[in-house]
Amino acid sequence: MMETPTYIHVNERILEIIDEKMPPEEELQDLAELFKVFGDGTRLKILYVLLSSEMCVYDIAAVLSMSQSAISHQLRVLKQMDLVKNRREGKTIFYSLADDHIVTILSQGLDHIEE
Repeated sequence: MMETPTYIHVNERILEIIDEKMPPEEELQDLAELFKVFGDGTRLKILYVLLSSEMCVYDIAAVLSMSQSAISHQLRVLKQMDLVKNRREGKTIFYSLADDHIVTILSQGLDHIEE
């Protein structure tokens, strides 16, 4: 004989609070996309390199022992998500972290997994 599920009545005020705090669907989708970008080891390595210093593709590739094309591809993804910015000096493009939020995300992520 199957058990009948027991339903618990949820407090209406709690539902209102959740509804008020829940971001709009579009923002949740954007947040999910942001976290997907952090789900790639190569992109995380690039972000950690850029924590230390602004660098060009050539230098990042050398530090990570990867091809320049692989680094360029990942930098394009990071730039599309506004995680890195660049500046041109002659023919060379230098990359850096877009803002301090990236430092915070990386730092809090490490703190969380090290607990």
